Amino acid sequence: MSLQTKKLDPHERFEKYKGNECWQFHLRERHYWEDLELAGMTHEDAQRLRTSDFIFEYVPKTDKKGCQEIVKFIERHEWLGKMPIWLTHRFVCRLNVKGMPRILAGVIIMATPNAFSNILGKEMREKEKLISRGACISWSPKNLGSNTIMKAIKWMVANTDFRFFTAYSDPDAKELGTIYQACSFHYLGQVSGTKYQFYVEGKGWRGDKSFSERSAFVRYAKELGYTWKKEWLRIEKGKRRVKWSEIPEDITVALKQKAKDTKNACPKRLSPPKHKYVFVLGRGKKETKHLRKLLHENSPPQYKMKFQAGKFSQVLVGYPKERGK
Repeated sequence: MSLQTKKLDPHERFEKYKGNECWQFHLRERHYWEDLELAGMTHEDAQRLRTSDFIFEYVPKTDKKGCQEIVKFIERHEWLGKMPIWLTHRFVCRLNVKGMPRILAGVIIMATPNAFSNILGKEMREKEKLISRGACISWSPKNLGSNTIMKAIKWMVANTDFRFFTAYSDPDAKELGTIYQACSFHYLGQVSGTKYQFYVEGKGWRGDKSFSERSAFVRYAKELGYTWKKEWLRIEKGKRRVKWSEIPEDITVALKQKAKDTKNACPKRLSPPKHKYVFVLGRGKKETKHLRKLLHENSPPQYKMKFQAGKFSQVLVGYPKERGK
């Protein structure tokens, strides 16, 4: 089956992968010669490319053709292989060499996080954006990904009110967050994510929060024979949430029990927490300095105890180095 059309749950794909590199690097190696052929390029052509040979662009949601091209790119090149739910901003980089087609070579997707962080304090919670998806084509220069991330962040700061940008790397994909380390992101530790994942038939492995999402409760209501009413929903920060105060108590109990029973019926497995990173940036040196002061006050550097020179001492927690943990 063609690499372009084959779609598998990422965790099912990864269970069969025994390599020492992250999954997306593995994809780059698998796709390389096919991607070159599709682009009408040779290996020598690719070796000559530099980040200056690419043009950075913001893609508005009104650009339907561009958005669809991004979807296909993510499905082929990104670890999760699908778009995020709460996406808000799309960025691309295209080949920009005279005499060659403007091929899509990289994508960054910004989204609203499932829950806002207090990384800079409660007053700054809504200044957060999540770097939700990102991938580059296999023949792109090694540093095109980090180059595109930083251009996307700078565009967001210049054109929106968002000031800190969180990102995760998934041990299941043997990711360390190397690209974020290259961009000098602040490492927040390996404390993010669910302890267990649950296998949902037809959907693959999911976190426990998926059983208590608004769409899940709508589905439970239908399965239990209840008619979902529009007043049972509320809009909060652009998202539709369940308005429990409007739902009769007996139905509330039934829905929550259904969520619990559905989760308990699923096979589960331990899931290592994800590595979390953040980058803070203001529109000028003064604002950036202020924001980074808030970061240090609310998310100070992490330390761990280490036995050295015959005694225990505190050492700064550095970037992760061991894959798959």
